[in-house]
Amino acid sequence: MNNRNGLRTSSRGIARGGSALVTGASSGIGEAFARALAARGVSLLLTGIPSDQDRLDSIAGELSGRHGIRCLAVPMDLSRADGAEQLRAAADEREFEPDLLVNSAGLGAAGRFVDAKLDEQLRMIDVNVAAVVSMTGLYLPRMVERRHGAVINIVSTAAFQPLPYFSVYAASKAFVLHFGEAVWAESRRAGVSVVSVCTGPVDTPFHGDGSAPREGPVKRFLRNRYMSTERVVESALSAVERDRPTVVLRMPGVGLLAYPVALLRAVVPIRARLLVSERLSRWLFEDR
Repeated sequence: MNNRNGLRTSSRGIARGGSALVTGASSGIGEAFARALAARGVSLLLTGIPSDQDRLDSIAGELSGRHGIRCLAVPMDLSRADGAEQLRAAADEREFEPDLLVNSAGLGAAGRFVDAKLDEQLRMIDVNVAAVVSMTGLYLPRMVERRHGAVINIVSTAAFQPLPYFSVYAASKAFVLHFGEAVWAESRRAGVSVVSVCTGPVDTPFHGDGSAPREGPVKRFLRNRYMSTERVVESALSAVERDRPTVVLRMPGVGLLAYPVALLRAVVPIRARLLVSERLSRWLFEDR
């Protein structure tokens, strides 16, 4: 329903006067969530890696001044085993309790797994998987107890299939997708939504700026069709209102291929699919 300000309200925690904790808020999708929620009058706790503290402070100061909301900046390294616990402790100390948790922080790296540094791959799992489970595990029980709240997990369309040259990233997102969908089913009767937002490429620093010297015209064409962060945020918030477990967002025109591709996956042997995927991924991700 709509309130007198024209803002949609719901028991799930994005109404004016609510509160949200956003991870990965110093740039990209996380920053876009912060700006959209602040415009709705939602109080915020923003977090990002400690090296982004100046950027977080700047965003928090801007949003607080522009929208008259409470906006806190609490840098935290969520790759640390105790990162989520420390973040919750900092929030509790500040008497900040989120109605909405946005798990937007994430890491990605392209290349052959055998050539990658193992510690970097494990850190990706720490941020993409362990931190999401930890943050959800710390705040979801409180939401269920008060029968009010929502969790948004930023996933990826990479979650739908094995992805050579992006193997750990795709596998981590597959975990988050299945985790989120299962917890949605467990929690919705308590009035709590858990939404998994599976996006194709989004125009953020995560995907680079297109300045790679060997990037060809086809890759530049695709880059020009990347989705905006605003589209991702509005689709996610709409899904919370509609209690949808999963949202899939693809580049313009790509959605038309979804059903034929799904049909091919059902009939083409896994070996052939993986070989084709390897060649396509090598072309997309090499020299990135």
